[in-house]
Amino acid sequence: MDFSHDIDHCLKVLQGGGLILYPTDTIWGIGCDATNAAAVNRIFNLKQRPDSKSMIILLADEKELMQYVAHIDLAVFDYLAKTKKPTTVIYDGALGLADNVISADGSVAIRIVKDTFCKHLIKRFRKPIVSTSANLSGDPSPATFSDIMPAIWQGVDYIVQHRQNDNIPHAASSIIKWGKDGSITIIRE
Repeated sequence: MDFSHDIDHCLKVLQGGGLILYPTDTIWGIGCDATNAAAVNRIFNLKQRPDSKSMIILLADEKELMQYVAHIDLAVFDYLAKTKKPTTVIYDGALGLADNVISADGSVAIRIVKDTFCKHLIKRFRKPIVSTSANLSGDPSPATFSDIMPAIWQGVDYIVQHRQNDNIPHAASSIIKWGKDGSITIIRE
């Protein structure tokens, strides 16, 4: 599948501090440069979401995690290798990200993607990308592209063409909190 046109457009928008509407390894998301606080703020405004609610960050592979989390318990990689469903992990000690994607307690929610499009985009961009559901705060997450409201389309700078016709319903990721002691708390199954 050739999505190079979409990748090129996304890169221009992300580098300019803009917002993209894109398919992830779970549901369609609104994305931006996770190191650009002004871009992150645009997502909060578009979603009409309080900035006290944190957002998920996507990375392309495990080694990138070391740049954005202070202390990694390597057992998390074994855990993730066994999961069937895309899983977002909340880590303590966030580093190098926009302040408004880091929770008040210093933690950050990160998912290492397996989706080919997302991997290519993140690797080419060379920075983490925010991923938050493509809906207004409080509305249901869109299971397919056709479920996304026009207000979201109008609020982004580029809409990815890839997978728009995919009518297979997708669900949000599981979310766990990985404690400093190796404990696991399930936030969302």
